[in-house]
Parts: sequence; structure tokens; C-alpha cells
Amino acid sequence: MDTEKFLGRRHALRSAAAAIAAPALVACGGGGSSFSSFAQSSPASVDASVAGFVRLQPGTSGALVRADVPQTPWSSGSGQDLMLFVGSAIKTFILAQFLRDSEVSRNGVTERTSCVIDDTFRSPSSPVFGKLSGTSNYRNALEAMMAHSDNMATDIALAQAQPDRVRALIAQAGLAQTQIPNSTRRLFSYLAGAPIGTDLGWASMQRVLNGDSLGLTPRSDVINEHESMLSSASDMVSWYQQALTGRYFQNASTLVEFKRISAVADSLWQLVPPDTIAYGKGGSIDWEGFHALALAGQMRIRNVPISFCFSMNWQGGTVDSAGRVPEFGAAVSKVLAAAAAAV
Repeated sequence: MDTEKFLGRRHALRSAAAAIAAPALVACGGGGSSFSSFAQSSPASVDASVAGFVRLQPGTSGALVRADVPQTPWSSGSGQDLMLFVGSAIKTFILAQFLRDSEVSRNGVTERTSCVIDDTFRSPSSPVFGKLSGTSNYRNALEAMMAHSDNMATDIALAQAQPDRVRALIAQAGLAQTQIPNSTRRLFSYLAGAPIGTDLGWASMQRVLNGDSLGLTPRSDVINEHESMLSSASDMVSWYQQALTGRYFQNASTLVEFKRISAVADSLWQLVPPDTIAYGKGGSIDWEGFHALALAGQMRIRNVPISFCFSMNWQGGTVDSAGRVPEFGAAVSKVLAAAAAAV
């Protein structure tokens, strides 16, 4: 849906902001590093359900499932080497780097340290912190970022963790096809048409949200090299395989905290088999006719880690991301149920 033409810039930016922040789903796709070898043939039932998922959006969808079954690990995928928009799925990297820094109290900051809630970090689609001012602590910000996909909380955490330090962690994990923005507000500024590298600031962002053109022309390149949220299914699966072993944390308690906060996204509990432990993040976007849905994470079945990423990108059409959530969710649930039954 071309929301810019439908209700003007205010509706367009709010639609994009809400979609990027949505804790339900996000887009992923292609190539990345492998954490372990998968020579074992994948179960036919999983292959069939993966094929069913990619038929939802032929050519621009990807799926990858990897099961670390002892001695006989297997994987099943299709379109996993597509690098696509992933939206809020990248927030897992921000969480991890912040917790790594908290372990050593970098700059004297831990999860319990107070943080300022004001217009410095205010960003569209922030259901927890958006209308608040004052102080909180970083732990609350991390939880709001992951549980409610609050973009203001995300920018507070990202500013402390620092974008380049998060990118260094991504590189350390061997994820060559993953990209994060400098902030969600920088991403919204870019999509709104601001010069590359510009943060419009909250006062100007409010004007854009209220329909003021500011002389800007909105961009349509959601997938770009400047400000975006990109990854691949292979990268996202590799990340969850690695991170959930504690590979990037010094203390066992930090891994526990990473898991705790990574388990709060409601999309996981809607799509994994009943009463299954799961960790991950999802998201979506609708902007200038571009749409995306995806979910990435890991579930544990009989103590076997099953890492996964599912994504769909599409251009145009009359149905936006919200309209396709039911079929996306049903297809993902079918794959995860088949994978759980196969281990």
C-alpha cells in the first residue's frame, strides 16, 4: 500500500515506524557464517513445510531451520542467501553488546544505571517511553526494546552500546550480510528524505509526522547501504546458534539475562509449539509500496536447539504486512511444528 499517497507523510512515516517497531515479525535472507557443520539429510516433513512457506512469496522469501541434534545435526532452507530488510530483528545485537559492556561496567554503566528519558532519543513508535520524560534505568530500556519494540528505548540502548561497537560484534560473529542503522530516528529521517547521515531531531520529526513537508522527498529504498536494518537468514540463524551458547559473554549470569530478555517477544509464543522455550525477535515494514515480514530466533525441543529465520519481502500489491500476518504465521508454525517433531 502506498501510504504516502493514501494519507500523506504523517501516515506514511507512522506506518513505517509502527511496522519497524512491531514485536511480531521481521524480514531476513542470505549467506553468512556457519557455526557448525550440517551434513545430515533434513527430514522430508521439514523440507515440505519450508517449501510451503517460500511459496507464499516466490523469489523474495527465505527460510532456514537448523537443528543441533547430537551427532546428527541437520538443516533445511530455501532462499536463505537473500539479504533482505529485517527490521527489529537487529535489536538482538544491540541487546548483546549492551550486556557485554555491562559485564565490565564500561564507562561505569550497567543495566542498573539510570538513563535519561527525553527528546534526545525520542523516536516514532515508542509505546513504552514515547510520552515519558525523566529517568529510568537501562534494564527497563532493554526490556522495552525487546518486549514492545520501543524505538526510543532502542536508541537509548544503542547510543550507550555505540553503533560501531555493535557492528564490531556482528563482524566478530562472522555475519557479513547484517547491517544496523545509527539509530531508529536516523533511519526514519533517511526514509523521510533527509540528507544522508542526518538526524532530523525530535522537533523536526514531529513536524514530519504532522504532515509538514520540510521540503523533503521521501525515499523508497528501504534496502540501502546508508540507514537500514538488513540481514540474511543464514546470518540470523548463525547468530542465535552462537550467542545462545554464551560464546560472546564472560559470565554465565550474562547469558541468563540475554536469554531472559530475548524470550519476551510475544510473536515467539504465538508461533512455536505450545509450552516451548524460545528466544528471538521479529518485525515488519510497510513503506512506499515495500513490505516485509520475518521472525528469527531459536527454540529448544527436548533440549535440542533449533535455530530459525523466516522472511518475506514484496513490492506493491493491495495487502500490507498486517494483512499477511495470518498466512505467514500459519506457515511458520507448520515448519516449527515439523522441526519439533523431527528431533
